[in-house]
Amino acid sequence: MIEHIELFFKSIFIDNMVFAVFLGMCSYLAVSKKVATAVGLGAAVIFVLAITVPLNWLLDQYLLQPGALTWLGAEYADYDLSFLSFIMFIATIATMVQLVEIVVEKFSPSLYNSLGIFLPLIAVNCAILGGSLFMQSREIETLGLALNYGVSSGIGWFLAILAIAAIREKIRYSNVPAPLRGLGITFIITGLMGIGFLSFGGMLTGGDEEGEPTTEPTAKVEQVKIKEAKELADNTKTIE
Repeated sequence: MIEHIELFFKSIFIDNMVFAVFLGMCSYLAVSKKVATAVGLGAAVIFVLAITVPLNWLLDQYLLQPGALTWLGAEYADYDLSFLSFIMFIATIATMVQLVEIVVEKFSPSLYNSLGIFLPLIAVNCAILGGSLFMQSREIETLGLALNYGVSSGIGWFLAILAIAAIREKIRYSNVPAPLRGLGITFIITGLMGIGFLSFGGMLTGGDEEGEPTTEPTAKVEQVKIKEAKELADNTKTIE
């Protein structure tokens, strides 16, 4: 349970897709002018990541990894299909994005029109593919952790685009210097928000537990030194 909680908060705040690794910046900058549009795209990203990361975990575990085909028989143990990772991951993502596009167009035509070309472009959003590739490189062990990672990564991206959209709506009424208007001030705010999110990096560390083991070896070393000093003094007396 602890590893699920740790992965959840770490993926949202510390390893945020936008502020830590700068993935999905194209959609983040282009669709963050209005909060309503940002909410729609952020929800779509959460849904796609929540579906594609577990699906790609299954593909990676039972099809793509070296020796993953042993469940088909011993003669398939030497097969290595890892070179198909990009193709399989992108195919899964494209399928889910098409499903999201159909659902949004059916039930919310206004949101579909406001998102425009950026809704189908989720299929090539770096954050979506990055979620599956990070899942693979970090060797997430179980399907539950993969689902957790997909949802939490999507929530992190959602919070990032929602926050910048709210700020950009308010900043229209601010006296921003002319050279910084538009993307200039947006990049500056994004950098400051990234610093703020990375400051959460210390909330998962245990200072007391890490400090205790370091004191014990130090005390043992001091005891050994005192013992050696006493033995040296006794030897000196006997020689005299």
